[in-house]
Amino acid sequence: MTRREALKFCGKSLCFFAATSFLSLPSTSNAQGMKKGLIKTKLSPLYTSLKGGDVRCELCPHQCRVSKGKRGICRVRENRDGKYYSLVYGNPCAIHPDPIEKKPFFHVLPGTISYSLATAGCNFQCKFCQNWEISQASPEDVFSFDFPPEAIVKKAKEVGAHSIAYTYVEPTIFYEYMLDIALLTKKAGLLNVTHSNGFINPAPLRNLSKVLDAANIDLKGFSESFYRELCGGDLLPVLEALKILKTEKVHLEITNLVIPTKNDDISMVREMCIWIKKELGPETPIHFSRFYPLYKLRTLPPTPVSTLEKARAVASDVGLEYVYIGNIPGHEAEHTFCPKCKKRIIQRTGYMVGEVNLKAGKCKFCGKPIPGIWA
Repeated sequence: MTRREALKFCGKSLCFFAATSFLSLPSTSNAQGMKKGLIKTKLSPLYTSLKGGDVRCELCPHQCRVSKGKRGICRVRENRDGKYYSLVYGNPCAIHPDPIEKKPFFHVLPGTISYSLATAGCNFQCKFCQNWEISQASPEDVFSFDFPPEAIVKKAKEVGAHSIAYTYVEPTIFYEYMLDIALLTKKAGLLNVTHSNGFINPAPLRNLSKVLDAANIDLKGFSESFYRELCGGDLLPVLEALKILKTEKVHLEITNLVIPTKNDDISMVREMCIWIKKELGPETPIHFSRFYPLYKLRTLPPTPVSTLEKARAVASDVGLEYVYIGNIPGHEAEHTFCPKCKKRIIQRTGYMVGEVNLKAGKCKFCGKPIPGIWA
């Protein structure tokens, strides 16, 4: 991409996001405007009562034991007199119509809009989080909308979205809200997609999978030490979630943010790719995404392009068929190539989609079926 082309692309992107940010605001008939502090709560079914009025959260592998008046690690679930409540039900603090490529999904309805939302909170504390202002906040710290599930679905249809995305923070923490929206979304003929860290217990994940069409899971690294030191979580539950999503036939894509000196060891990348091929299949798309200094890792440099290209080469050598490089608009690895005839079947520049050479979900040139949701 030339400098002139890059400026042209960025200008178009800014105009697009300025327009979509305006469109994302809920109408006064559907919401009461943004308010700071707690707005609504909902009793969660995902807890076990313990002695002394404590509860154990059954939603994610942290399985927080929470005393009366206290909250779990995610900061959005509270023990009130021995009952466990979600504090963010119907209260998103971020709502935007995004290109579905931004999630990123490269094998789901290319070029369409995904109505995207998040509440405050997260069950991880990633030191490199790009949305830390809301993910590491409590509900009282942010301005949120009073925006019930039926209003979300109505607004998504009004702005011409083909899907609703649960994203920006970890959607697991607003599970009840997500599930109620998803049930209405299916009835409305839209897709449900999520970008998640995959740190969720098997039972709620299997239940969610009944209404979930696609998931992009952040496989943040491939060592327990990385997860514990930089994320505040564990690797094994994420790997289990990936296998469950595959078993439940949810379309699956993986994102690996490559962070210099933290998870960029090529031997570890190879090990991760071998696991993906064996457990999830060679057709699983993987996005190697470029890191930029953010939050608590501001002293690190951006990921060298050469590192991302080495990771892509390793993944391809292992046998993964759809390997992408993200956060570098104009790179050849943004495109989708047919693994059989090697021709380009989807052209991309950033979030902009060009030619799509697919016919009924197959390569237009050689007829090979391409995994994804295309219609």
